[in-house]
Amino acid sequence: MIYVTGDLHGDIGRFGSKEMRQLKKGDTLLVCGDFGFVWDGSKAERAALKKLGKLGYNVCFIDGVHENFALLGEYPVEEWGGAPARVISGNLIHLLRGEIYTIEGKTVFTMGGGVSPDDDFREPDDARTGWEIPSREEFDRAAAAIERVHGRVDYIITHEPPMKIKAFLQLKQQTSSNGGEVTGLNTFFEELGRCCTFKRWFFGSMHVDKFISSSHAAVFRKVLKAE
Repeated sequence: MIYVTGDLHGDIGRFGSKEMRQLKKGDTLLVCGDFGFVWDGSKAERAALKKLGKLGYNVCFIDGVHENFALLGEYPVEEWGGAPARVISGNLIHLLRGEIYTIEGKTVFTMGGGVSPDDDFREPDDARTGWEIPSREEFDRAAAAIERVHGRVDYIITHEPPMKIKAFLQLKQQTSSNGGEVTGLNTFFEELGRCCTFKRWFFGSMHVDKFISSSHAAVFRKVLKAE
C-alpha cells in the first residue's frame, strides 16, 4: 500500500503516531517535501537516518525548501524504482526532481523544490540558498519523462501546488505565510495538470490537510492512502 504525508521537518516523533503505525512491511510512505532529516550531519542525525532506513516500509521523500541541499547532494545516485534516486540508508530514499518511479506497480512523478517565505532572511552561504527552485535541466527532465509515458501517470508528488490551487488556498487562508509567493514553478505545475492524466496529485508546502478536489490534495500531518 502507498501512503502520503506532508512536511516532517525532521520530527522523528511523527513516525510514532497512530496513523504512521498503520504502515506495514512492504508498504511505501511518500513525503511531499521538507523532509528535514538530512540537516547537519551530526552523530544523532546519522543514527536517526539509520533508524528510518530500517523501518519495515519504504520512506521515500522529495525535497522541499527547508533542506540542507549541499549535504543531501553528497549521497550517491543509483537506480531505484526504475529511475535515479539517492538511497540515504536502507529503505530511506530521496526521489529526485523530474523523474517517474514505479512503486508497488504504480507510476509516480516527483518534483521537489519551491520558494521559501523566509528567503529574505537567509545568509548568502546558507546551505539551502540557490537550490530550492528547480533548474532548467530539471524542468526539461520532467517534461521528457512525462512525454515518455505519453502524459499518463498514477500519482504526482510535489512540494508546491499548481498555480490556481495555490492562489485559492492563499485566499482562503488570507495569508501567504505558509506557501510563499506564486512562482514559475506553480505555473509549470498548472501546465502539467493540463497535459497530464493522473489519479491523484499530492503536495505539502501549504501546511494544511485539505482535499481541493477528487484529484488534488494538500497534505501536512495526516497520512493518506494514495488510492
